[in-house]
Amino acid sequence: MGPDVLDKEVASADEAIAGVRDGDVVLISGFGPPGQPDALIDALVRTGVGGLTVVNNNANAGGESITRLFESGAVAKVVCSFPRGLNPRGFEELYRQGRIELELVPQGTLAERIRAAGAGVEGFYTRTGYGTELQGDKETKEFDGKGYVLERALHGDVALVRASTGDRWGNLVYSKTARNFGPIMAMAAAITAVEVTRIVDAPLDPEAVVTPGIYVDRLLQRRTSGDPA
Repeated sequence: MGPDVLDKEVASADEAIAGVRDGDVVLISGFGPPGQPDALIDALVRTGVGGLTVVNNNANAGGESITRLFESGAVAKVVCSFPRGLNPRGFEELYRQGRIELELVPQGTLAERIRAAGAGVEGFYTRTGYGTELQGDKETKEFDGKGYVLERALHGDVALVRASTGDRWGNLVYSKTARNFGPIMAMAAAITAVEVTRIVDAPLDPEAVVTPGIYVDRLLQRRTSGDPA
């Protein structure tokens, strides 16, 4: 019998992110460092691609790997909820120099824009941001006397996600708060690469699976020690 064509495991982080191109929209999981795919981000830096749009909850408090990504000059724009943090390097310095663009999105709206992309919903109305600077020139509509703003789905060319355990077919489970944006980002991208602490040979219990393998293209087992994914 030949090799399992549904086996998603790859041998290296470089193989996991192969095919990322200049100008891609890259969804990166993590609520700060928890759930952040450090090995995949470092591999992204090594590619030398540029002009990226990075979608991540945190910019300046995202941890060392994403700081290195900003410092590499690969990122042209950041879409996030929390651009400020304890780390003055990376994003904040580039933003003050006018070298990187920021799209600020309320956290719930950010999550829903990503989820909508995975669900095939191209837009939705929300009251969040209506009548504020965040409304900008977006379309608005009134329902039952209340104002709403139209938000568009946020699709990714690539998603870089961290999970706790995966089976060889790409089914995933997560560890506590490290789950954060991972499941919806996996659904919203054309290519999803996942970094896991452990890969198991037997299929995961379907009742426990959070992200089905159909949303995962490449699966990398972490080679470094650290806190659980």
